Amino acid sequence: MKFLHTPPRFLFFTGKGGVGKTSIACAAAIHLARGGKRVLLVSTDPASNVGQVFGLSIGNTITDILTVPGLSALEIDPEQAAEAYRERIVGPVRGLLPEKELASITEQLSGSCTTEIASFNEFTALLTDHDAVVDFDHVLFDTAPTGHTIRLLQLPGSWTDFLNEGKGDASCLGPLSGLEKQRTIYAEAVAALADPQRTRLVLVTRARRSPLAEIARTRTELADIGLSHQHVVVNGLLPEPEAGDELAAAIYQREQAALAGLPAELADLPLDVVELKATNMVGIDALESLFAAADTSAAPAAAPVGEVPEAPLSALVDELADADHGLIMCMGKGGVGKTTLAAAIAVALAERGHQVHLTTTDPAAHLTDTLDGSLDGLEVSRIDPAVATAKYRDRVLATKGAALDEQGRATLAEDLASPCTEEVAVFQAFSRVIHESRRKFVVVDTAPTGHTLLLLDATGSYHREIARQMGDNANFTTPLMRLQNPEETKVLLVTLAETTPRLEAEGLQADLQRAGITPWGWVVNNSLAAAHPTLDLLRRRAAVELPEIDAITAAHPRVAIVPMLPAEPVGAPTLTTLTAAGTALTH
Repeated sequence: MKFLHTPPRFLFFTGKGGVGKTSIACAAAIHLARGGKRVLLVSTDPASNVGQVFGLSIGNTITDILTVPGLSALEIDPEQAAEAYRERIVGPVRGLLPEKELASITEQLSGSCTTEIASFNEFTALLTDHDAVVDFDHVLFDTAPTGHTIRLLQLPGSWTDFLNEGKGDASCLGPLSGLEKQRTIYAEAVAALADPQRTRLVLVTRARRSPLAEIARTRTELADIGLSHQHVVVNGLLPEPEAGDELAAAIYQREQAALAGLPAELADLPLDVVELKATNMVGIDALESLFAAADTSAAPAAAPVGEVPEAPLSALVDELADADHGLIMCMGKGGVGKTTLAAAIAVALAERGHQVHLTTTDPAAHLTDTLDGSLDGLEVSRIDPAVATAKYRDRVLATKGAALDEQGRATLAEDLASPCTEEVAVFQAFSRVIHESRRKFVVVDTAPTGHTLLLLDATGSYHREIARQMGDNANFTTPLMRLQNPEETKVLLVTLAETTPRLEAEGLQADLQRAGITPWGWVVNNSLAAAHPTLDLLRRRAAVELPEIDAITAAHPRVAIVPMLPAEPVGAPTLTTLTAAGTALTH
């Protein structure tokens, strides 16, 4: 692997959700440790599954991987980081301030902006605090999906600019407390990220149009902030199949065409290819085989793949269409196909004559690419954080700022320049979308799990504040209350027939239920078992899916299973095929 030749101290692995960043990062960490290096593997993904891959509990303390001498791991837990951050601020004044004031400060520190800052501080400490990583030759970061990672890597510069320009005052007391003393740390983090002798960015992708286009954009955006030392790893590439399996031939041709049309932004970067393996990348043995060429010469023939019941996914769409409006939210781990399924459901509802608004909260999603055209009755939008923030700032300046003098407006403008403003702006845009679902269908393609939970956390914080202000006997409806109402909101958890995505979807369901939101149904997407392959490699992967499908259908009353399609699901005709194909189980 070229990206492992003379590696610097810090390696970042990023890319679109579901491309195998965690597997590549874990395999690279094992490779370096086997070579005698002391390695720390860090997950900055709010929905980390590093522990699942290694088969042990890791958490937010450095944990030795005993089966790989020299390797340790750490998961930056956003909630634990936020709690520790809050305690550092509130603890010193507890007992000195009245309870009402303490409650007010705590409420200011309850939002997702605080969670982001707290996690970010943990991340920058690993880049800048020599004592924290003195025992390690290399620190590898398994990051969240691309949009979240770009924000994480841009934040050192954003906060440095914000502080250097002297912005921020008492109105930012909650989340921004203590940021001034972080000025030097953030500046050092910027320097570390921009130094090719210390930092290398590994762009992980699959040989498909969408993830390749995404890392091309990532390459440009991160090069603009100084992260220019980049490598590309194409993961899970299907070897050339023997004749006879139409599905395998179509996948192979599609992947080869994608590589042949590599975006120009990536053409000059070093590139590695990792072949598709027959098993899931869970456990040390599987991870150590990832970078090796597949050897099928001694492998026994794959056993017959069990049958998956046939019935159309359109059955679930028919059930959704019984109403003439409502909010439909597709949630799940990055890379499971939320964008594709959200687009397919929206197209199916529009073709049934309904008015539909399809939107996304994912910073890295591109719905227009998936739809590849327009359709009567279907409106498409994106909650773009930059656009939402700019509109929010303009609106606040035009309203609250209208009565202020020049100095007051300047102070307000400085407050609105805080990166925390984005949290409020995105939440308000999301709230408007929820309100719109009272008169039409609104289908939301959400960001990957961790990012979505931060948005829902902001929704919960807003609900608690409104409830506190209005009192117990007031009549009001907040966005959270609409999400909790099964008559108004249908949540679809999208997953793959693989252990890690299934476990993450179950964890997401538990988080939602604690917030009073009960998922309406599950969708198992891109199933090889439902596509009935004949190629031995694909049959082995299909066989691994069956226990996962059985576990999902046994545990959940409403499940749809969508087979892997020969053609990439782009454009309304293909999306219609995706909706019509597959299995829908209701019991």
